[in-house]
Amino acid sequence: MAARPEQKTFGQSTTSLHSDRSLENGTAVAPSIHQSVSYLAESGEDFLHKATEPLNDQFYCRHGNPTSSRIAKVIAELEGGEAAMMFASGMSAISTTILAFVENGDHIIAQKNLYSATASFLNRLLPKFGVDVTFIDQTSIENFERAITPKTKLIFVETPSNPLLSITDLRGVSEVAKANNIITICDNTFATPINQNPISLGIDMVVHSATKYIGGHHDLLAGCVTGSSNHLGTIWDVSMDLGPIAAPFNSWLALRGVRTLKLRVLQHNSSALLIAQQLEEHPKVGSVYYPGLASHPQHELAKRQMTGFGGMLAFDILDGYEAGRTFIQNTQLCTNAPSLGGVDTLVTQPAEMFSARLDETEIQALGITPGMIRMSVGIEDVADLQVDIDSALFSI
Repeated sequence: MAARPEQKTFGQSTTSLHSDRSLENGTAVAPSIHQSVSYLAESGEDFLHKATEPLNDQFYCRHGNPTSSRIAKVIAELEGGEAAMMFASGMSAISTTILAFVENGDHIIAQKNLYSATASFLNRLLPKFGVDVTFIDQTSIENFERAITPKTKLIFVETPSNPLLSITDLRGVSEVAKANNIITICDNTFATPINQNPISLGIDMVVHSATKYIGGHHDLLAGCVTGSSNHLGTIWDVSMDLGPIAAPFNSWLALRGVRTLKLRVLQHNSSALLIAQQLEEHPKVGSVYYPGLASHPQHELAKRQMTGFGGMLAFDILDGYEAGRTFIQNTQLCTNAPSLGGVDTLVTQPAEMFSARLDETEIQALGITPGMIRMSVGIEDVADLQVDIDSALFSI
């Protein structure tokens, strides 16, 4: 008789649906929301153990929460991390993770193309506490090597980057970092764990704004970090002082969202590629920034480290800032709103959006043009989006 087959590993959709089931004590198919701040202790010894064990979700909500543990487990499984932790926002995940590993006198290397709030944290807040940050062009590994000093403690990258969709060579960065005993962190929000797994390429920790693709419905604020158990213990310890943990209900919304993550991301990937190809042929559009296009300068690198190219793209409208505003005002299906990664297509003008945190010189240094449009492609029927985009461009 043939041996009964054993399922060793699961695909991404199955992982999103089932990897946290062992954490549910009841019989309900839908996960519970543990809206409790405190949990009882059986004895003084039990109380002390629960108070000091990292990520214990049976003591006090700042230490951990059963609902947050479930979505953290799913994210860790999808990213290939040993453990994960949920935060109140993507920026609280990023800032707490960085603060957990640097101190006065340390040096950080960061790529220059970053989410504006991350850039502001690195460029304006950390120097107040004696942490030096060097920003480099991330398209060359040699730039990372040249920036290393004896005090370099951490390298922070984001790929694809915001808003120009530049690609960072994650394996190259990890090899340089490991050779110099430097910790690496990658913001994987744009790619999602469906399209890219930085840990498999040697990166130590991965952060996400779970507000974006993981939640996927424009209705929650949350962040997460995943990596080794040792690193997560260090981050947890700092989080006890800072208190940036996710609310149970937001963790529950993220858990509901992640169930359909792969379905949504595959649609985002497909639609964004078709729209990028459409824009590349339009006479009123200059450069189109999308790693799935053969014209993208890092297309071959993107193909090596990504399985899909994501739902984010950017493009330059040739007639400048006012033409960009006219385009946005004349779209019907593309909503002018911040954020990204949800079911609705959102458009913003980076020159306008980034001015809230960066000055004009900093914006220009990032390569952002006045007429640039950033588009987060949703899950609408792509043919309808294409007609809407053509109509809005015709109005310029």
